Amino acid sequence: METEEKEIDELLENAQEAGDNIPSESGKVEDGVEKHKFFQKYKIKDIVFLAIITACTLVTGAIMPLLVNVPLFGIIQLGLGIQFSLFPVIGMMKVKKPGALLFQSIFISIFLVFMFPPMAMLILCAVIAEAVALLIFRGYKNDWACVLAGTLYMPLTIPFLFLYYRAFYTVTGSEKAAVSMFLGSGNVGLIIGISIAAVAVSFIGSIIGMVIARELRKAGKFKQ
Repeated sequence: METEEKEIDELLENAQEAGDNIPSESGKVEDGVEKHKFFQKYKIKDIVFLAIITACTLVTGAIMPLLVNVPLFGIIQLGLGIQFSLFPVIGMMKVKKPGALLFQSIFISIFLVFMFPPMAMLILCAVIAEAVALLIFRGYKNDWACVLAGTLYMPLTIPFLFLYYRAFYTVTGSEKAAVSMFLGSGNVGLIIGISIAAVAVSFIGSIIGMVIARELRKAGKFKQ
């Protein structure tokens, strides 16, 4: 009798293990582990969360109108580097789907384009930053993929803004000197220094965002 009971128990255990690995209709296995897919559908709650995170980014980036008028190359990236990396990383770590940063950039650009039209370039920067991160990490399963995308995001606006001013500012005389100072075109060291500083600030913001997101995840606030 004991032998038969052991055999029955083993059969039940094997059946349970096999059942745990059967995918459900939603693309998830029954034990709650999501089946890996590179392209995933967005849910309404994903969009809502990204919109809320975007609102946090915009509120903390309220100094934007002041920075626009400061004639120093890279001042916008330095002033907004923390906010524009911290919150986007939180958004990407909650919504671990390709396009999470792009959605945030679209929401941000809708508001910033009225204050400073070139900031619409954030959309292009988001595409590039996400492409680099996804090519290296093959998705957002690794938290460092979010950090990489968040670090590249804001600094990528530097070369695009440089080209923008070169193309649209054609002033001469003393005004040309002022624009030159703003662009830093006459000082390669300044361009390199500011760019490195912008990347460093954005990296710090991304790390802070990752730490906050991990704590929220531990607290059970990031449930899918």
